[in-house]
Amino acid sequence: MPGGRLTQQDRQRIAAGLADGLSYAEIATRLGRPTSTISREVARNGGPGGYRPQQAHRATAQRAQRGTPAPPRAAGVPGGTMEEEIIELAVRSGMPKMTARVHVDLLLSEDGRRTAAELTHRLKVSPASVSVAANFLVQQGYVRRERDPQRRRDIYVVDDDAWYHSIVISSRQTLESAQAAMAAAETLGPDTPVGQRLAKVGTFLERVVGDMMESADRWRTLLA
Repeated sequence: MPGGRLTQQDRQRIAAGLADGLSYAEIATRLGRPTSTISREVARNGGPGGYRPQQAHRATAQRAQRGTPAPPRAAGVPGGTMEEEIIELAVRSGMPKMTARVHVDLLLSEDGRRTAAELTHRLKVSPASVSVAANFLVQQGYVRRERDPQRRRDIYVVDDDAWYHSIVISSRQTLESAQAAMAAAETLGPDTPVGQRLAKVGTFLERVVGDMMESADRWRTLLA
């Protein structure tokens, strides 16, 4: 039943795929599901080494009844959770903590969708804090915004293609910096020390961005 909730049989097939050493993308193809559905399912239920289909199915049913999913424990972090570990990694990479919390909550949700009100309630923060964080994620391509016209509310969605779009947006921003550096080099003179330095930086960034986009386009099928 592609697009619906995972069944117990789906979870058994996920466990079998993990045991066979398949990637999330390969397991997703077998089940006819998005790769993000598989990665969230495994992350929330013990990780690749601790995934148990029956336990995962029971835990999901219990979370659905309570309406509050329990985050998985993080491997190697005493008393911590996988959610906290991912948030910490995002913060180390430069993402504001509130933004990281919103992003990770969306990543680990069953269907990758939350309303602003749900995020506010779950994270126990103000609507303004959620709005600022969500807007940043939308601008950077990590999340897309949908509008529910009937209930007049925004729904924030993280899907497989979000990773591709975030790379595209980041690459464009870096390319703008590269072009600005090369333009400044021309203005200052390509024979001057500063001009030569800026020209080298601009060329370096331009080449790296080109390689990154080529790689993203080549491997985008993994997200299908």
